[in-house]
Amino acid sequence: MSVGLGHAGPIERNRLQFAALPYRLTSEGGLEVLLITSRSTRRWIIPKGWPMGKRPAHKVAAQEAAEEAGVEGKIGKRAIGSYHYDKVLASGAVARCRVDVFSLEVKRQNSAWPERKRRERRWMDLAEAAGLIDDIELAPLIRDFTPHRA
Repeated sequence: MSVGLGHAGPIERNRLQFAALPYRLTSEGGLEVLLITSRSTRRWIIPKGWPMGKRPAHKVAAQEAAEEAGVEGKIGKRAIGSYHYDKVLASGAVARCRVDVFSLEVKRQNSAWPERKRRERRWMDLAEAAGLIDDIELAPLIRDFTPHRA
């Protein structure tokens, strides 16, 4: 697909975002992850956002999970992996983004959170979640996810 340069400008490269992969262990010993829908296209995604000043990346990821999915817990300090995608910005320009993903062991799921009216959230096993994710680099990261115990 080609992108016209017109008023939108060239494709921006190397933008960075931080994401959380919220997970929980089930009473049967299984593993589930929480996906949310994007606000515009309603695709299944994980909570993510732009850097926030000098705030550490893992704390940004945890805040995005709280705002977009209404979950809180223990966030990993090291990324478990990363993926790339193209984001259409408000200006119409396309930004190539790298998203660093941090695991988030969910300890609390809130019934009220900032974006609850704009998104759907759903717990699912790894295979189902990987099958619903459109981002081809994110799907295997979810499918192969193993929580690390500290």
